[in-house]
Amino acid sequence: MGPNTSSRPAHPPGPRTREVLDAIRRIVQALRESSRLAESRVGLSGAQLFVLRTVAEVPGLSLNELAERTRTHQSSVSAVVTRLAREGLVQKRTADADARRVEIRLSPGGRRRLDRAPQAAQEQLVASVDALPGAERARLAATLEGLVRGMALPRKRPAMFFEEPARRMRVRRRARA
Repeated sequence: MGPNTSSRPAHPPGPRTREVLDAIRRIVQALRESSRLAESRVGLSGAQLFVLRTVAEVPGLSLNELAERTRTHQSSVSAVVTRLAREGLVQKRTADADARRVEIRLSPGGRRRLDRAPQAAQEQLVASVDALPGAERARLAATLEGLVRGMALPRKRPAMFFEEPARRMRVRRRARA
């Protein structure tokens, strides 16, 4: 027989490892279920619903302001806004005061869709993280960054939760056709 090649750790897990993993699982599960509910009720991903609701709360945001409010990178929120605009749910227009600034506003169709939509779990997650005391939030950020490094995850900018990159969406649409 060959050597044991199982992927079991060489040492037993720490006393609270399961609690940590269970907490992460509950958060991911809530985000996934919220996204599925939004998809089934109003045909939007959780990320699209989160952006749509943010635009509704503060009409006329720029992409950078929207990225700041959704706590994500501008390129990620831009991809979501592009999809929402393509569906006629938001409108992008040049600001009256500054021709370099593009403002994003909810369209009437976006308002109707939003009126039927459930709350996005992402909103709860952002509010909960924002509500943590600064020192606790800093510790959490450092701990999660440590997990990312330990897993050797790529440093590329992540998409919004459960929002597929545009390239994958195009491939999926072609496959359905």
